[in-house]
Amino acid sequence: MKRILLMTALFSAFTFVSCKEKASSKIKTENVAVAAERDEASKALPVMSFDKSEHDFGTITQGTPQETVFTFTNTGTGPLILTDAKSSCGCTIPEYPKNTPIAPGETGELLVKFNGSGQNQITKTITVTANTAKKSETLRIKAFVNPKGATPVGPTAN
Repeated sequence: MKRILLMTALFSAFTFVSCKEKASSKIKTENVAVAAERDEASKALPVMSFDKSEHDFGTITQGTPQETVFTFTNTGTGPLILTDAKSSCGCTIPEYPKNTPIAPGETGELLVKFNGSGQNQITKTITVTANTAKKSETLRIKAFVNPKGATPVGPTAN
């Protein structure tokens, strides 16, 4: 019993003595500078600004492929990286500079191909995911699709 009491007393004394160091004395000043620089860099966010958010192909004949380009500019302070672009259906295919850093002030292009399927008024969306504060942007394409061989009846038909 005396041994257990003696061991407990020695362990307690060792614990109290080893905790006397101040944690602030262990801070390395060069690590503080690196952390401050890293924190400042994390505040530099890109902003994706598109020249247009919607494109209207007008009246088209069914099955006639269409293309348009959405131009965007990085108006933020950090490099812009597009990680994904998905359309609302398989008839619309976006092509973009995937995982390619776009510096502040630089521009890029997102090509959207539409195969001309559907009938009457159609609207398709493209969701672009990037490393911005908003995380994603939504673009739209629309058209009035006339069936093949039919008399044009769309909003721009004569």
